[in-house]
Amino acid sequence: MTSTLLTRALPAYEQVKAFIKQQITTGVWRPGDNVPSEAALQQQFGVSRMTVNRAVKELAVEGVVSRVQGSGTVVAQLHRISSTLEIRDIHDEILARGHSHSTQVLKVESLRAPAELARTLKLHTGAKVFHSVLVHYEDGVAIQLEDRHVNPAAVPDYLQADFAATTPTRYLLEHAPLTEASYSIEATLASAHEAKCLGLKRGEPCLVMTRSTVSGPHVASLVRLVYPGMRYSFGGKFQL
Repeated sequence: MTSTLLTRALPAYEQVKAFIKQQITTGVWRPGDNVPSEAALQQQFGVSRMTVNRAVKELAVEGVVSRVQGSGTVVAQLHRISSTLEIRDIHDEILARGHSHSTQVLKVESLRAPAELARTLKLHTGAKVFHSVLVHYEDGVAIQLEDRHVNPAAVPDYLQADFAATTPTRYLLEHAPLTEASYSIEATLASAHEAKCLGLKRGEPCLVMTRSTVSGPHVASLVRLVYPGMRYSFGGKFQL
């Protein structure tokens, strides 16, 4: 990939950042590999040294690369990249509230990916994928239905995990550290299956998060998280 393929709508330093991130997430550059020198990037993109320096500095702050004295800039280890993505394990979230977490494992299986799922995971239609369905409880009350599909290329031993002892999120963070994640949140009404799993009446309001994660060159997982609208709210904090 060259800089000419990057969107011209981005500021110059963002173009440099996007190029470096893509080289990492597609597996062209692996953890520990050297990133081209600032002089080389300056020549490639036709920008100032200050622009390249800003891009590399910001990536270092984000944990994507590491600047090593005397050795230049290298791709960070995946666990460092993962730590910059704030995906909270439901178990840790519940414990932080001072409550008790428990899990009911409904399904752990291997299946063939239909076309839409295969496209999302960047696999061929009919490729093998792993599938798990769990209900998470806070002090004995159901607060999350988790329906997850996992790419075996990213997490080959996923089906062997004991999800009564660890959550899928925790297992993925440990075995397929994240380099990228995207999500959407919508309000919807509970289906008959969702209502049964969450102890709701059919048609009660729910919040649904759909999230995909990338680990190195692989789309690692696609998960649908359903929360009872009257029992759960999303929260966060912004700071200048």
